[in-house]
Amino acid sequence: MSEQAVAEYRIEDLAHHSGATVRTIRAYQDRGLLPKPERRGRSNVYRDTHLARLRQIADLLDRGYTLASIKELLEAWDAGRGLGGVLGLVAEVHGPWTDEEAARISRAELNERFGGRPDDDAVGEACELGVLEAIEGRPDEFLVPSPQELAVAAELYAAGVPLSAITGHLRELRGQVEHIASRFLEFTTEHVFARYLGEVPPTDADAAEAATMVRRLRPLAQQTVDAELARAMRLFATRHLQRHLGAPGAPQPSGPAPVALPAETVRAVQELVGAEHVGEFVRAATERELQARTMNELARRAGG
Repeated sequence: MSEQAVAEYRIEDLAHHSGATVRTIRAYQDRGLLPKPERRGRSNVYRDTHLARLRQIADLLDRGYTLASIKELLEAWDAGRGLGGVLGLVAEVHGPWTDEEAARISRAELNERFGGRPDDDAVGEACELGVLEAIEGRPDEFLVPSPQELAVAAELYAAGVPLSAITGHLRELRGQVEHIASRFLEFTTEHVFARYLGEVPPTDADAAEAATMVRRLRPLAQQTVDAELARAMRLFATRHLQRHLGAPGAPQPSGPAPVALPAETVRAVQELVGAEHVGEFVRAATERELQARTMNELARRAGG
């Protein structure tokens, strides 16, 4: 890099300062994501604007944007429309969705909370699930994104639930909660955010207004799930208590008893007919099975 007031870089220097590879930089140039460098003799000269653009691309990639969508955003920026509102919306969506703060835990503390014996398999599965995160350069210490979730696991283990059952339950629960989150986002996009998505990228004003809506709606999903979970726990806990602790001959709850389907079955049906049609499919399949059994019984009686 030269000592001029305006910084200049060779492509190798640009790669070093940006963290991108030389090959990636050239690929971005070919796709129109990065302005062409100044040609000086046999060398290409890059400036701070190229470095800033590379860092901008890296940030948007980290936030989940594709290269195609990044190109649209950058073209809007270059056309003078600005990215302030869009990046504010991105920051709002990628901001914390909980007030809970991450913590750290040592391997010794972890062992003590879960039986006092090292269990590398359990730690590995916890890292795979994201309950723990390894810290580079500190093999005996972990980041805990949700101390509350780890505390629940510790309480369940202390109550006698095996670690394998806890992680299996978390995997099943996570799939169901991700479905709820997906449906809530589809619902709010259809009825709230669709109005801001007419232009790609949206204008600064629309993006800023959408960011405000995200802040307003952020707690609603959790509040709704909390209320519905409390209602369901009260209903089913009462039924469980009556079934397991009720005296012989005690009146049983009226109405049909709920039947829990295996998570694998529910997922298979969702893939076949879509999540919104699972109940209808199960009812139709049940009616068909009952009809088949009725026909078989009638045929058996007629044959007898």
